[in-house]
Amino acid sequence: MTNIDQYDYHLPSDLIAQQPLEKRTDARLLVVNRQTQEILHQHVRDLPEFLKAGDSLVLNNTKVVPARLMGRRANTGGRWQGLFVETDPQGHWLVLAKTRGKIQPGEKVILENREAREDTELELLANLGGGQWAVKPLTSESPFDVLERVGRVPLPHYIRGGEMMPEDWKDYQTVFAETPGAVAAPTAGLHFTHELLNKISAQGVDRQFVTLHVGMGTFRPIGVENIDEHEMHFEYGEINQATVDRLKEVKANGGRVVSVGTTATRVLETAAASGTLKPWVGKTNLFIRPPYQFKAVDVLLTNFHLPKSTLLILVRTFGGDELLRQAYREAINEEYRFYSYGDAMLIL
Repeated sequence: MTNIDQYDYHLPSDLIAQQPLEKRTDARLLVVNRQTQEILHQHVRDLPEFLKAGDSLVLNNTKVVPARLMGRRANTGGRWQGLFVETDPQGHWLVLAKTRGKIQPGEKVILENREAREDTELELLANLGGGQWAVKPLTSESPFDVLERVGRVPLPHYIRGGEMMPEDWKDYQTVFAETPGAVAAPTAGLHFTHELLNKISAQGVDRQFVTLHVGMGTFRPIGVENIDEHEMHFEYGEINQATVDRLKEVKANGGRVVSVGTTATRVLETAAASGTLKPWVGKTNLFIRPPYQFKAVDVLLTNFHLPKSTLLILVRTFGGDELLRQAYREAINEEYRFYSYGDAMLIL
């Protein structure tokens, strides 16, 4: 299973969800049982039925920052668009940028403010290739303070061409988001409400948090024929000692680690790379693909992923190739809603 074409499938465009359901827990839930090979059609509100006392639900508490930037070139007035990716050790921003015409290092960009305040300028320092630039914000404010003032919700292109609506401020954020840094939502977490989380806790299911700041690389299609040759992107993550200790205790007592999303999964599996779960902080480029053996995660809740993506490969590696192919076929036949604002899958 090293050929990328093995991970392709046809999805009718009308199944790509353009907005979430009014109530998050009304999303459908395709339940896939690896042991019995059974596939069930449920709803996210039914999730507690598949969890048991002693399990631990692991959620990614990253917070999506308003990373999409709009502005104009100071010298020409031409339109400029950018996406904040991260800061470097010098305090410069790494930005994916696009504009008409050739742009030169040293140029300045004036960002559009959402508030009636003085303009914020960026100085373009260096073209790093692939549309990525190092830029210097001409302000003493912190990056996240600037983004809160000038940024927009960084929707993926397959949702309304990336054009945000006011509701996206709330819709494209989990209810437990806490640590700013993601430029894309950990989408499996979008299905949870405080009510559902409380119901799960009330039945004796533990709740733990890890952090993985989802980067734009999560959407990047694999551009090579042999997936083993794919160069995986890096993302910052962390899991602390207290969480590690609790998850070890859960497993020792026969409970299951239920990972909410591929992002939480990559943190857990990175932290368990030695075979034992350990505290970890840093950047991971873990690419989970066959014949990878999972060391930390027992159950996975996830959304439906893009063809030929590293996330689809991760899910097929976890769930079993043929069973997951069948699950995706059923989801398409039953007109499930796909991708970030879509429905969910629980792999037991």
